[in-house]
Amino acid sequence: MAQATPQHILAALWQQAGLAPAALPAVTLTGAEPALPSSFRVGAAAQATIAASGAAAAAIWQARTGRAQGVAVDMRHAAVEFHSEHYLKLAGKEPGDPWDNIAGTYVCGDGRVVRLHTNFPHHRAGIIMLLNCAGERPAVQAALDKWQAFDFEEAAAAAGMCVTAMRSFAEWDDHPQGQAVQSLAPVELIKIGEAPPTPLPSGGARPLAGLRALELTRVIAGPVCGRTLAAHGAEVLHISAAHLPAFDHLNVDVNRGKRSAQLDLRTPEGQQKLRELALGADIFIQGYRPGAVASHGFTPAQLAALKPGIICTSLSAFGEVGPWGARRGFDSLVQTASGFNHAEAVAAGVAPPKVLPCQALDHASGFLLAFGTMAALLRRAQEGGSWMVKVSLAGTGWWLRNLGRLEGGFNASVPKLAELMPLTEEMETGFGRLTALRDAAILSETPSHWAQGSVPLGTHAPAWL
Repeated sequence: MAQATPQHILAALWQQAGLAPAALPAVTLTGAEPALPSSFRVGAAAQATIAASGAAAAAIWQARTGRAQGVAVDMRHAAVEFHSEHYLKLAGKEPGDPWDNIAGTYVCGDGRVVRLHTNFPHHRAGIIMLLNCAGERPAVQAALDKWQAFDFEEAAAAAGMCVTAMRSFAEWDDHPQGQAVQSLAPVELIKIGEAPPTPLPSGGARPLAGLRALELTRVIAGPVCGRTLAAHGAEVLHISAAHLPAFDHLNVDVNRGKRSAQLDLRTPEGQQKLRELALGADIFIQGYRPGAVASHGFTPAQLAALKPGIICTSLSAFGEVGPWGARRGFDSLVQTASGFNHAEAVAAGVAPPKVLPCQALDHASGFLLAFGTMAALLRRAQEGGSWMVKVSLAGTGWWLRNLGRLEGGFNASVPKLAELMPLTEEMETGFGRLTALRDAAILSETPSHWAQGSVPLGTHAPAWL
């Protein structure tokens, strides 16, 4: 059976979000697979999700102004944007290895592989405590020699740590979580409250000008959503906290276009300030572990009661369904657990595990979340209501898997930054002069761009402009 073209994948996403086919702007998709070395359709996924976000911005622009515009996305540009945190240069230097020294894969005593994610200091400390060993790879390996992989996966999860055992697709499909994930759509829009239609602001120089998004996220997927909204003119206020770990090497890239403030939601004062900000927001983006932000009084239902018509987004690792629904997780862990690392290795003819050529689940989820958010803005203007937009890394993985596989997918190469200079831009940031990739969605009348560079967390006051 013939595989769906990127244009058909885009049309299916548009329909999934409840948007009328006639409202899909004219979208030109160029390039061919494979765009990066993989047996999976990473290039098609990148092109379709980025095109969906660009098309939604163009549709909002047309709803605001009555003027249509075209959207163009080149597959190679889209694919490398799925690795944007790698393709940058700060103060003339390219990024180094971002991984902690004990992060990665190990073979347990039963011969099965586990992957450890220890980039956050408390996750690293928790793994070392659980294994009762020194914080060096040989010591971690010696300790894991005494464990069976699935037992360690469960023990780590019970301790709140981030570990998954490698499974094949067949093993994942037999697992209760793998079965639960099969019910997930790549993006889901749910009306969570009644409210009269909220008209989009009239006029404006950019599709999302005059719209405000509160962003409580970190790492890649959630921040990519906010970065995409900012690229089309939204005022995005990123909220972090001084006591929470974060990665400046990622913030340099994914927080372009945003302002950044800090609040401590453990305090009544921090909670009250966030409620005040939510009252002025159109969008509330959250990407922490399920229940983490909600536990401070910011469930979707509470936000909809506070601000009828608000659009809430929920990004999770495992989809808030099944036995793993509330677990912490990252792209690399979901790839390992859900069969991608095994299947990619088998296709390449190497010993498992083999990772995808980029954090494809993270980036695709971020663009899907941005697309869903803009689709909700369109539906809010037409239908009214408060809305929830849900995306998960595992759901994105299930979607990517079902796009099919590529013969000869490893014939592509991973380009160097020097080869991609025509796709980059330079800007001043709070970290220094940055060279980074432009947005791959090219809108003919309102070119996407970031009005300001990224800044260190907490640079600004927690207030709207």
